[in-house]
Amino acid sequence: MACMLRVRIALVLLSVTGGALAQGPPFDLLIRNARIVDGSGNPWFYGDIAIRADRIAAVGALGDAPARTRVEARRMVAAPGFIDIHTHGRGGIFEAPTAPNYIRQGVTTLLEGQDGSSPLPLRPFLDKLSATPLSVNFGMFTGQGSIRRAVVGLENRRATREEIRKMIELADQAMRDGAFGLSTGLFYVPGNYTPTEEIVEIARAVGALGGIYISHIREEASQVIQSVQEVIRIAEEAHLPAQVTHHKIVGRANWGRSTETLRLIGQARARGVDVTADQYPYTATSTGTAALFPQWALEGGNDQLMERLRRPDIRARIKAEIVSRILNDRGAGDPKNVAIASCPFDPTLAGKSLAEITALAGREPTAQNAAETAIELQQKGGCAAIYHALDEGDLERILRAPFTMIGSDGEIPMFGAGVPHPRSYGTFARVLGRYVRERRILTLEEAVRRMSSFPAARLGLSDRGLLRPGMKADLVVFDPARIRDTATFAQPHQYAEGVLHVFVNGKPVVLNGKVTQERPGEVIYGPARRL
Repeated sequence: MACMLRVRIALVLLSVTGGALAQGPPFDLLIRNARIVDGSGNPWFYGDIAIRADRIAAVGALGDAPARTRVEARRMVAAPGFIDIHTHGRGGIFEAPTAPNYIRQGVTTLLEGQDGSSPLPLRPFLDKLSATPLSVNFGMFTGQGSIRRAVVGLENRRATREEIRKMIELADQAMRDGAFGLSTGLFYVPGNYTPTEEIVEIARAVGALGGIYISHIREEASQVIQSVQEVIRIAEEAHLPAQVTHHKIVGRANWGRSTETLRLIGQARARGVDVTADQYPYTATSTGTAALFPQWALEGGNDQLMERLRRPDIRARIKAEIVSRILNDRGAGDPKNVAIASCPFDPTLAGKSLAEITALAGREPTAQNAAETAIELQQKGGCAAIYHALDEGDLERILRAPFTMIGSDGEIPMFGAGVPHPRSYGTFARVLGRYVRERRILTLEEAVRRMSSFPAARLGLSDRGLLRPGMKADLVVFDPARIRDTATFAQPHQYAEGVLHVFVNGKPVVLNGKVTQERPGEVIYGPARRL
C-alpha cells in the first residue's frame, strides 16, 4: 500500500511539473531527444535539455515545454562543454578569439599559464581578455618560472630568503588577481634551477588561497620516476592539490615506466595526498629546439648560450649532451624523429626532420651531425619542434588510470601557418573517436567525465562540468559514430569532425557544424578573486 501511494505521489508531481513547464515562460533553447551523457560518469539516458539565459533550466522529458528555439538531437550525444585544463592559447586568443580549433572539438573552456610561464602581473592580461569578445571561457594559472625570472633572473642558484619572500608576494597577488593556482615548468629555465624546497614555500602560499599546483615535471625521461615523486612531495609538504600535467614517458629506453609512475600516484592518493594527472592522446611531444640543450648551457639567456658556443671546449660538452638527447631522450634514437613545427627565420623548414635538414646541409644524418644542425638552428633563434619519442603502451596505460583527465597542451594556431602538433586540432575528438569508439580504452561516459566534471572539480568550478539545472549552459552535441580527429602530423591544419552544436553560456558558438558570430565567452577567475 505504501509503495502504491509513493507511485501515485510521483505521478502527481510529474504531472504538475510537466504542466508548469508547458504553461510557464518559454525556454530560450530546448535540445530534444538527446542521448544525455551528463558528465558525472553515470550511464547515459535519453532526454531533453532546456536553457534559459546562460543557465541550464531543466533536464528530463520536456518535449511539450515551450521554447523559442528547438534543436533536434536524435541519435546524438549531448554532454557538458569540455574543459581543457592545459593550453597555450594566450597569444592566439587575441588573433583568433573564436578559438575555432577548440570549439569545433566541443571545448568551451581553456586554461592557460602552464609550464611555469604566465603574464606578470596577471590582472592587466585578464582585463584585456575580459574586454575581448570571446567564443570560449578562459582562465589562468600563474607561472613559477615567470615569477622566479622577475626576482632572481636566469641564474642557476638558490634564491635568498628575501627573494623567496618577494616571489611569495608575487604569487599571492596573482592568486588575488584571479589565478587558479601555480604552474611550474621544471624542465625549462629558470624553473629547472629551482630547488624543491623553494617551490614548496611558494606552493604553500598558493594553497592557502585555494589554489592548486600543476607541473610540467622536472624530467620525463630517465628521471621521470624521481620527478613524479617530487610533485607528490610538493603536494604533501605544501598541503595543496597537485597535478602531473601532460604525463608521458619520453625516450625508448624509458618506455614502460608509466607502470611505476602510476603506482606512485595511486599510493599517494591512497594515503590521502591529492595528486592527479592529465594527458594528450598522441605519441609525440612538442616544444622548442632548446629542449635538446642541457639546462646549464641556457643559464643567463640566449646571449650567454651564444658565448658558450663560441668556446670550443664548452661547445663540445653541449654537443655531446645534444647527441645523448637525440639518442636516449626526445630523439628516441634517431634525428628523423625530431620534426620542425615552425622556424621564424626560415618558414621553409617547417615539416622537415632534423635528419632531413642535416642532409640538406650536405652532412650524413647521424646523431653527431644532427647535433651540429640543432646548434646552428639555435644560433639563428631556435625553432618549435615535434619529438616522436613516446610509446602507445604508456599512453594507453596512463589514459586508463582513474585519476587522469584530458588536456591538449595545444595552442590557438593561425590556420595554415607552420606544421604544428595536431593536438591543437584533435585532442578531444581523438579520445572520443579512437580511444572510446575504436579502441574501447574508456567508456563514453568516463571519457566525458574526464573532459568535464573532473577538471571542473579540480579547478573548483562549481557551476560548470555537469548537465544539471542551475549550471552554466556550456554544452556540446556530437555524433558518437562520426566524431574523430582529422589533423595529422603531416597535415595538422584540419578541424575535427562530428561536432554539430556547441553552446557557451547558453549561446551557440557552433551550430550545424558552422562557427557562428556569437561571442559569449567569459573570463573565469580562480578561488581567491571569486571570494
